[in-house]
Amino acid sequence: MRKQLAWSFAVLLLLGAMPLLSGCNTVAGAGQDVSATGHAVTRGADKLKP
Repeated sequence: MRKQLAWSFAVLLLLGAMPLLSGCNTVAGAGQDVSATGHAVTRGADKLKP
């Protein structure tokens, strides 16, 4: 039962990551995507600062 749950979770994780990873065709593209996400998080945090 536990092994089946682990496999199901892994499959769902991979299926969920596919749309995110399909946008970056190269490692450089993946780095740009991660960088853009980091910048968005930083800007959001800066807006919340008093």
